[in-house]
Amino acid sequence: MNRDKQRVLLGMSGGVDSSVAGYLLCEQGYEVIGVTMKVWPQDCISRAEDKCCGPQAIADARGVAHSLGIPHYVVDEADQFERLVIDYFSSEYQAGRTPNPCVMCNEKLKFGNLWSRAAALGCDYIATGHYAIIEHVVAAGVDRGRVHSRVAYESTGVDDPGYSHAVLRKGSDPRKDQSYFLFSLRQPQLRRALTPLGKMTKPQIREIARSLGLKVADKMDSQEICFVPGNDYKAFLRSHLGETEFHRGAIYDVAGNLVGEHDGIELFTIGQRKGLPGGSPRARYVVDLDPETNRVVVGDAEDLIVDEFEIDRVNWHPVAGIADAGLWFNATVKIRYNHPGARATVTPLENGRARIRLHEPQRAVTPGQAAVIYDGDVVLGGGWICRARHPERSEAKSKDPAMVP
Repeated sequence: MNRDKQRVLLGMSGGVDSSVAGYLLCEQGYEVIGVTMKVWPQDCISRAEDKCCGPQAIADARGVAHSLGIPHYVVDEADQFERLVIDYFSSEYQAGRTPNPCVMCNEKLKFGNLWSRAAALGCDYIATGHYAIIEHVVAAGVDRGRVHSRVAYESTGVDDPGYSHAVLRKGSDPRKDQSYFLFSLRQPQLRRALTPLGKMTKPQIREIARSLGLKVADKMDSQEICFVPGNDYKAFLRSHLGETEFHRGAIYDVAGNLVGEHDGIELFTIGQRKGLPGGSPRARYVVDLDPETNRVVVGDAEDLIVDEFEIDRVNWHPVAGIADAGLWFNATVKIRYNHPGARATVTPLENGRARIRLHEPQRAVTPGQAAVIYDGDVVLGGGWICRARHPERSEAKSKDPAMVP
């Protein structure tokens, strides 16, 4: 291998995005090593399918690497994937929260455990096919104050040893932007990360792949969680956990009236309408899940509207300039990946928390999902949505004979 060039470990999923990312990195003068993570455990019910956790993905990635003239390796991360992603996925549902496994996989595996493999191969960076922009910057002589939109940074490129930190931005293609899924990466991870597709669109990517004659040029994008076939997470949980691990309980309305029984809080998420008892003149939605009592609380559509919530385990990026708790600022907050973002007042709190006060109330703010904070296209940070406290529901619970010891 040629150590006159910077060496990059490229995560190859077998899809068109990571394939073209490899081509672009080669064109930019990097020495590229392709790697595909074998992440399917032996009991994964989707491992035989054409997923990023399936064997077909490895075959596709190996074929692309051969076409590009780069080495390709397969690394076995099945045990870590089971522990860090699948177990997290299951336990979040058991705790009455809705998980986001893609964020966890990026933080813990793709930009986490994989670095040890990259270091062993003498790599300087890890690259992926994410649609996001990572700028390696310096801030010398620049006021890094609290007015984020006025902060100017000098982009120096990844070859400049003097950069002080990395800035995460939205990808240029708003339909494909994946910065949301990278918010939890820490500075050591971002500083050694490359995302060569950040300023490109999907049609451009496919056109490049066709011009190279890559067989994956027209391969369909996966719209599902890679280890959950058919996006049927309930079937996956039944297979992974077993029926005895479900937390059964009762369904109540917001006034504390018993509505029916359920087979497990794992089978519900905030905003859900299907699978609820009938008999109501108005549509019912899941508005709260109480893991302490295994209660599912249902209400009307307006009961889903939230104007304030808190997040925990907040990861602030340096560009946010967060120094003290209690100093509020205005920003845009995305409460789920496909959410357009809403203006909000953000107040950092102690112990890694923050309060989000929405300028316009939003529907179905879901505990367990990530809330990512932006200034324009710059990611300032983000955290995990906490379950709201509902005093009126606690009062109703205390009146419920079933809740009396």
